[in-house]
Amino acid sequence: MAAYTIGHITVKDQEKWEEYRNRVPATLADWGAELIFRGKRVAILSGEHNHTDTVVIRFPNHEAIIKWHNSAAYQELLPLRKEAADIDMISYEPT
Repeated sequence: MAAYTIGHITVKDQEKWEEYRNRVPATLADWGAELIFRGKRVAILSGEHNHTDTVVIRFPNHEAIIKWHNSAAYQELLPLRKEAADIDMISYEPT
């Protein structure tokens, strides 16, 4: 069953963020993942949401998400990610 990772993002350094964004897709291929959506918040219709950007990535299953997140290729990007943005990353499975 497909599973999704959703990242809620607040960019701190635009230049570093662009570098991180450009490097992430290469880390996805080995896990059968597909970048579904990247976008900026337009409006909060209900509740609170502090982040300005969102990304959605589809994986074949939740196990692939964990393997991708723990992979050497992605872990190598974490220091850059931490400098570039504050990110809350969550995984979901459809119900």
